[in-house]
Amino acid sequence: MLDFAHKQFFYALLLLPALVAIYFFSLYLRKKAIERFGETDLFKRLAGDSSLAKKNLKFILALIAFGFLLIALIDPETGSNLENINTTGSDIVIAMDVSNSMNAQDIVPSRLERAKEAIEQLIDKLQGDRIGIVIFAGQSLVQLPITTDYNAAKMFLSEIKSDLVPVQGTAIGEALARSATLLTDEGDSTFSKRSKSIILITDGENFEDDAVAAAREAASRGIVIHTIGIGSANGSPIPVMANGKMTGYKKDKDGNTVVTKLNMDLLQQIAMNAGGICIQATSSDVGLNRVTDQISKMKKSKVAIKRYRDYNEHFLSFAFVALLLLVIDTFVTEKKTKWYQQLNLFGKTNEK
Repeated sequence: MLDFAHKQFFYALLLLPALVAIYFFSLYLRKKAIERFGETDLFKRLAGDSSLAKKNLKFILALIAFGFLLIALIDPETGSNLENINTTGSDIVIAMDVSNSMNAQDIVPSRLERAKEAIEQLIDKLQGDRIGIVIFAGQSLVQLPITTDYNAAKMFLSEIKSDLVPVQGTAIGEALARSATLLTDEGDSTFSKRSKSIILITDGENFEDDAVAAAREAASRGIVIHTIGIGSANGSPIPVMANGKMTGYKKDKDGNTVVTKLNMDLLQQIAMNAGGICIQATSSDVGLNRVTDQISKMKKSKVAIKRYRDYNEHFLSFAFVALLLLVIDTFVTEKKTKWYQQLNLFGKTNEK
């Protein structure tokens, strides 16, 4: 399968016919200048060993080299074939709070953005593990189904914002239930014996349901839940965002600024009832490393799966050909040579 890493640079190929047109236009202007100079035959004798044919050859070499450089910039890729691999790992679903309170800035740059940074670092360390992402506020949504495609995971992670879930609030119980379903409700039994974990990242303010009961239900299905509390006990005002910019802070019906506080008690209960650990995040350390250390100690099953092989990039090959052509071009002079006069391939050799 053929693909291109930088399709936006295809437009640059339009420069090739433009350069050809400019070159021939320059030759036309040169011819007109010679005619204004005087006798054409006299000018040919004055030109000496200059060869229009070799001038054309140098232009063609440079043009082809430029074309190969543009193709290298577009970066053709081949591959994407299915291959069978043996992998050992766990299944992990990250349940991530995206309610408005996660925009609070008691964790720098914000609770939500700091959590996303830590999750991306976690994804970079995964080897053979499958990962899924559930986001939640007043309701929960599957942002990323279980997958081993870590590039896709990071792409979907980057799109997470606090306005992705239309219903505001914090329904932790529903998020845990949906995450547990994502881990266990699969038609393929290949992964049924793999250890399964949920990493819950939230400020712990739960207003909608019984999160502890949902944790017990997940534990009965063999799922371990680790909780990460992100925020501060003293609390922080909730920014009001418009078009990505903060316009003020959320206020209640009496006009008082709403303060969101970290509820570690609830998160400790969830972890305790589901065999996991509970960690309070800071700006410098969200705590995912300690969670993944716990996950790595769990039993891992070796399975054979099919996945797409990474693309093979070929830009270096095109860049090498371009460089080779440019080197050849430097050794080609515009003077006549006996062997080139015999070939006479690119025009009249007795012209400059």
